[in-house]
Amino acid sequence: MEYSLDRKLAVEFIGMFIFVFTVGMVTEKTTGAGPLAPLAIGFVLMVLVFAGGHVSGGHYNPAVSTAVLIRGRMTANEWVAYVVTQLVAAVLAGLLVRAIGGHEPAAAVANTGKMLVVEFLFTFILAYTVLNVATARGTEGNSFYGLAIGGVVVVGAFAVGGVSGGAFNPAIALGASVTGLFKWSHYWIYIVADLLGAGAAAATFLYIQPGEKPAGDVQAASTQ
Repeated sequence: MEYSLDRKLAVEFIGMFIFVFTVGMVTEKTTGAGPLAPLAIGFVLMVLVFAGGHVSGGHYNPAVSTAVLIRGRMTANEWVAYVVTQLVAAVLAGLLVRAIGGHEPAAAVANTGKMLVVEFLFTFILAYTVLNVATARGTEGNSFYGLAIGGVVVVGAFAVGGVSGGAFNPAIALGASVTGLFKWSHYWIYIVADLLGAGAAAATFLYIQPGEKPAGDVQAASTQ
């Protein structure tokens, strides 16, 4: 069943709002989940992907939407609508976290170079996983895609959360900046590293699986 853009955006808004709200509350210093926060974050993403993936694709991440755009599964107009919706939902969720939990102290992170590297790497892994388990013909109709996507976020948060904050998502980084968990001066890192990681993931996916290229690209390549 094909859903209209407004319904897809409604799913993206709901999912992104719940995702950011969960991240904000489980990382709250006094009432949060402490060292178990990555598990809660990964599980809520898994649930949201399973809940809305059949409608909107379950992106909940401008970087993932960028990878899907480059992969050829959405139009530029859809991409703009998705990203705007995701960012608005992230800001509103961040404001609700502040209203309930208060202003969060900034998390300790590493230097800019290290943050750029780990955000790039794990956004690459996340987007590459999404493209393979949720958009590839070879895995079409599988029942594990939400678990795989949520699992990447759990692993990434445990592995490098102490280095970059473990966003792998410009919208999550925006929401965390609103709550105070991330410094605004670091926000550009999440935009640059995460979007580059998404672009590299899409390019790698299409290189490994040229048959997944949009029909026009495949036809052009076959004539060269």
